[in-house]
Amino acid sequence: MSERKVLNKYYPPDFDPSKIPKLKLPKDRQYVVRLMAPFNMRCKTCGEYIYKGKKFNARKETVQNEHYMGLPIFRFYIKCTRCLAEITFKTDPENTDYAIEHGATRNFQAEKLIEEEEKRIQQEREDEELNNPMKVLENRTKDSKMEMEVLENLQELKELNQRQAQVDFEGMLDRYREMENRERERIKEEDERETKEMLERVLVKRLRDSDSDSEKEEESSSSLSKTSSGDKPTDILTTDQHTEAQGALSGGVKRAKVESWERSVGTLGGRGALGSLVVRKKAGVTVNKSAEETTASPPTSQPGSKTSMSDSSVASKAAENGSSSLSLLGAYSDSDSNDSD
Repeated sequence: MSERKVLNKYYPPDFDPSKIPKLKLPKDRQYVVRLMAPFNMRCKTCGEYIYKGKKFNARKETVQNEHYMGLPIFRFYIKCTRCLAEITFKTDPENTDYAIEHGATRNFQAEKLIEEEEKRIQQEREDEELNNPMKVLENRTKDSKMEMEVLENLQELKELNQRQAQVDFEGMLDRYREMENRERERIKEEDERETKEMLERVLVKRLRDSDSDSEKEEESSSSLSKTSSGDKPTDILTTDQHTEAQGALSGGVKRAKVESWERSVGTLGGRGALGSLVVRKKAGVTVNKSAEETTASPPTSQPGSKTSMSDSSVASKAAENGSSSLSLLGAYSDSDSNDSD
């Protein structure tokens, strides 16, 4: 099977390359190449900035009658991206750079200008030394002075480096760290001492407050005992009422108010001093009715049994109606008067 890609070509036996006609092309012919802008430039026509690295489809040609050490110089034609004005530049093998020809101005070439100025000064100096030997001597003396100054500066730098080399930087850093640690410990001790003093002050203040509170409690208890033990002629309280008053003082203000009201006025349903003076209306009516019935009833052969029955009925009705002792006393008195009659 034959190869798919044949790299060799067939030459017949009667092949003569001298018989092949040569194509005659002009020497200044142009080629279309793709290149990037070699430097920053600005168009003279519209002022558009063309930065380094921008790609163009350029035309390339060989510059006639210009060579540098046998190397040809090439010229390139590009167009402005804004106004389509033609800009040309060519190679500069002497300075390994490119040189702008027309259509634009080069930007940011200060370094190149300085180099050109230095070269110009050096060239002028060489031209003067060729024709004036005294100028050569002056230039040599200036150069010797400059060399002496440079050597002195270099010696000073060496001495300074030696002085710095003799310094123990590690020791200095260690001493500085020790000083920092001592200062930190001193600050910490001062803080601890201040906190201890503050705590002691707080404790003393609390003890004083507790002592003053205990003294106040003792004084209040002693005053209460004095007031309770002292017998006054106006004191009408009994022993039970006195104990109740002490319980009210220890129990609460509300209970003390209620008990003081009961002691001064009394309850309606109790058996106190004012209980006999208060009589309910319904109870009085029932007692009077029972008394009238007993007086209106005729005498029978058994007076004792009837009086006992009337007494028990009156007592039960009085108990049911919640009458006071005074009403009961009136009822009993009525029954006795009926019996006597």
